Amino acid sequence: MLPEVASDLEVTIPTAGLLVTGYALGVVFGGPALTAATVRLPRKMLLLAFMGVFIAGNVLAAVAPGYAVLMVGRVVSALAHGAFFGVAIAVTAALVPAERRGAAIGLVVTGLTASTMTGVPLGTLLGQRLGWEAAFWMVAALGAAGVLGIAFLVPRDRDGSPPELRAELAALSRPHVLLTLALTGVGFGGVFTSFTYVAPLLRDVGGFSPRAVSALLVLIGAGSVVGTLVGGNLADRHLNTTLGGSFAALALVLSAFVFTIHDQVLAVVTMFAFGVAGYAAMPGLQVRILQKAGDAPTLSATTTASAFNVGNAGGAFLGGAVIDAGLGLGAVNWAGALVATSGVLDRGA
Repeated sequence: MLPEVASDLEVTIPTAGLLVTGYALGVVFGGPALTAATVRLPRKMLLLAFMGVFIAGNVLAAVAPGYAVLMVGRVVSALAHGAFFGVAIAVTAALVPAERRGAAIGLVVTGLTASTMTGVPLGTLLGQRLGWEAAFWMVAALGAAGVLGIAFLVPRDRDGSPPELRAELAALSRPHVLLTLALTGVGFGGVFTSFTYVAPLLRDVGGFSPRAVSALLVLIGAGSVVGTLVGGNLADRHLNTTLGGSFAALALVLSAFVFTIHDQVLAVVTMFAFGVAGYAAMPGLQVRILQKAGDAPTLSATTTASAFNVGNAGGAFLGGAVIDAGLGLGAVNWAGALVATSGVLDRGA
């Protein structure tokens, strides 16, 4: 929706693009800060409160009279996004036996990937037909549905001592927690080094039409849903092997994409494989964080969303640097594969 937003608010497209940057920074920095400030509150109440803040941010964006207010609305929504994700993972882990955490977290992450797969084209359609404000109203309405789901379906917190901020900070500083956060950033840096530029790559190198590119982006999303479900189930059985294998598969897929982009049939197959391999590690990384954080997992789980967004931004920057260096669009896949390979070197503990 950036062209529509830029035109309506009379700003340049790069300036409108800062709305995406502002949102990402809100998740990276605001999510952990908000979680730290509220860590002693009941988790169900936090889920409801964070969703309320998320709705308010989107309503503010929908009624924004200008660019500055729209940016505030985006940042407010982002604060709740990061904090909500961490608390949701902690709640999910507490609802199931330890040996089923990977599968349960895989379902949560599948919700995230499936919503992205459907939300991006739906938001684009609404923005083009009814104006960009309509997309924010739709997100706010879906948030309201989420509030009802949480209120009626999520059980109340079990009796026990509330989390201590000191314990949460101590867990976050543990070497293996920090290693897993770094692995999250590096691993998804490999994904987004390629994914950020996959549309022009498919169009300009692969020769696909704009409509076909849109369909292939949906195919990547479908692959990511499969990847999170499969990765979650495998993580419950062999956690470290699943993580190493996921990053190895991603490196192989990206390396293959350098060549398959020149054959449209093989490129289609590669796009689905890219989605599977790119997201198969996500549930396992969350399980590793929960294991290493022990009985103080909330802040660490929230910071995983920050690490993911750091990987997003870092991968986009690296891919842009590769292109600016004159190496060509296809070279972003080599760069992404190289970054993903570093994840294979992890051995956990």
